[in-house]
Amino acid sequence: MLENLETLVTLSKTGTMMETSTVLKISQSAVSKRIAALEKYYDRDLIERDGRRVVLTHHGTQLVEKVRPLISELREVFLTDNALRKGKLIIGVSEAILASWGARLFGRVREEMPEVEFTFHAQRSPVVLDRIRSGEYMIGICTGSSNADTDILSEIIRLEPMVILPSSLKPLRYKVGDELDVITIESRSGAWASIEEDMKRLNLRRQVSLESFFTVAQMAIAGFGHGLVPAGVAATLGVAKRQLIALNKSGLNRPVRFVARKSMFAQPLVQSFYASVSDLAKSV
Repeated sequence: MLENLETLVTLSKTGTMMETSTVLKISQSAVSKRIAALEKYYDRDLIERDGRRVVLTHHGTQLVEKVRPLISELREVFLTDNALRKGKLIIGVSEAILASWGARLFGRVREEMPEVEFTFHAQRSPVVLDRIRSGEYMIGICTGSSNADTDILSEIIRLEPMVILPSSLKPLRYKVGDELDVITIESRSGAWASIEEDMKRLNLRRQVSLESFFTVAQMAIAGFGHGLVPAGVAATLGVAKRQLIALNKSGLNRPVRFVARKSMFAQPLVQSFYASVSDLAKSV
């Protein structure tokens, strides 16, 4: 029964049988069978077709609202009783962080905590937050709002400088505060809300938005416009500091946060991990 309920909750998020099967790593026919079993048990229609997508009926929505917090609690109990007992941490990390300086950070943390088994998942920040809420991840390192949920703890561990990559990396006559059109991250990302107001203050206008900072940087290097990205992304792509325009002294930084459910943060192993990460993140 729990598997069937988890499938319905996942379907409510994805909206399609195919995406649900991908997330749960089962076949589409298995998804259909689980939903059908729930409908038979409750004697209610829980989903209905809307073109290629699937939407919940009124009864389906009510059921999901009731069981979602229970499933999250059960997942966290499983993580606490099994993963923590074995000295294992399951961590969701923003893709741009893990692909740039994050790997070095976690390498240093592992040297300090050699007894811990780490499992990392690279996702966009909103996905990391969502999977922490659902109990799938124990900890997150990502960007985004500090007001994610009342049961989620969020602490800034680093302010990562934002930089401008001049188009084609050609010298750019630019003084901080001048109006400038840039390519940068799209609005649904975790980072956008944390940089939007400072961009306006510095007269930086988003001309084009893309789904990842690495694609922003690559398009700027290829000459499609000036790119606004975190310094770690530019460094990973081998762009020299002399080719960049740094904005951290003007107050344009991307906050990087440690996030976890409050009950998870109370665990001694998680507190030790947080202490190590917050100390080392300032120097990577």
